[in-house]
This record gives sequence, structure tokens and C-alpha cells, in this order.
Amino acid sequence: MDVTFEQARRAAALTDEALLAECEERFFVAGGPGGQHRNKTETAVRLTHRPTGLVVTATERRSQLMNRGEALERLRRLLVRLAHVPEKRIATRPSRGAKRRRLEAKRHLSAKKQSRRGEW
Repeated sequence: MDVTFEQARRAAALTDEALLAECEERFFVAGGPGGQHRNKTETAVRLTHRPTGLVVTATERRSQLMNRGEALERLRRLLVRLAHVPEKRIATRPSRGAKRRRLEAKRHLSAKKQSRRGEW
């Protein structure tokens, strides 16, 4: 599902509670380092934002609450990045002075390299 600019911008402007209300929240066993508490309890969080279909997970912490907050931050950062529209660039041409300086620099480098050559 392609996320539109408008969807991402609208969702990024929501409060944490409203954004979480639009998400499907799943908990699962994370595994990995962190001891028995992390390996046996469902502390990992996967958020699926229903309107856009974006999915983020957080498994770093041993606390489900902290992982939920981290997943929500990641979702918000992703939505902000998708809502960003770069400014349109206007093509410009180099000025006469810039061309002259560039060519002088090339000639200078060429002369430096030629002076390094020995008589073979």
C-alpha cells in the first residue's frame, strides 16, 4: 500500500494517544540478550498503522511499556519523513566568472602535473 503525503502529514500531526488508537498493537517474545525476563515474556511491540499500512517494531527493552513508546517514536519519525516534501530546485547556469575560475584551476593543476614529469 502506497502512503500518500496527505495521510502521512495528517497522522504525524496526531497526539500519541490518537496515533496509538489508529494502530494495531501486537506483543511478542523478543528473545536475545536481556535474561529470562526478556526471553519468556511478551515485551516486544509491533505497531501497524492501519490507514497507511506502515509497520514498526521495538524489541530493545525488557519493558513492554518502554518498547511501546519506542515503537511509537519510530512510527512518528517515519511518518514525518514521508510527509516531507523537498523544495523544488531551480536549475541555474554557472556564471562567466565561475567558468573562468574552474578553467584556471584546471590549467594550474595541469601545469603542476607537467612540471613533475622528467626527461625520459
